[in-house]
Amino acid sequence: MELRLLLRNGESLLVTFGIPIVLLVFFSLVDVLPHDERRPVTFLVPGVLALSVMSASMVALGIATGFERYYLVLKRLGATPLRRGELVLAKVLAVAAVESVQILAVLAIAVLGLGYDPASGRLWLAPLAVVLGTAAFAGIGLAMAGRLRALATLGLVNALYLALLLVGGIFVPLDRLPDPLAWSARLLPSAALTEVLRAAFGASTDGVAQALIVLSLWAVTAVAVAARTFRWE
Repeated sequence: MELRLLLRNGESLLVTFGIPIVLLVFFSLVDVLPHDERRPVTFLVPGVLALSVMSASMVALGIATGFERYYLVLKRLGATPLRRGELVLAKVLAVAAVESVQILAVLAIAVLGLGYDPASGRLWLAPLAVVLGTAAFAGIGLAMAGRLRALATLGLVNALYLALLLVGGIFVPLDRLPDPLAWSARLLPSAALTEVLRAAFGASTDGVAQALIVLSLWAVTAVAVAARTFRWE
């Protein structure tokens, strides 16, 4: 049912699919980002995949759930035998199903339309990173949606999305940031997810172990907090 509800939300799906793909195509054709790769698309693909995960599992899910509380949909669910942990898990799995299509679309456009040639050898890191990233960002989105008012969730999710987009290593490499900011950014889930995905697609593996630890901690903690503190109304 969560997947059916998610697929019915056309505006959310448009933003979820549209923003990452538009940014990928634009910055691949207009080389204005600071990076050391020979082709912009090589640098962009891992970051855009991380952005796709963040868009679907934090922004779309958090906002939709916040308004479900506002319109008392969750209050009615709370009167059933459904438990909070089961609701959180159902929402995370529904987002994961949408993300699988989203990731295939990004890779198809990158490979077929932009000439992206993914490196091989550590691709097994990619599904692990996506699973952990989905859990982390879905937990963050649901934790906000389950405690804040709908409009507060809307504003906070979008502000956090913009902040993570700017300093999370998605479009600007962390080594181009000021040292204190770069050090702090490595503790963010967006930076950790992007670093693991870049390692999966052929970038240097320096720091990937630390990024995996950071991402795993975010995944476990965020889902646990969301399941523990989520309120039906």
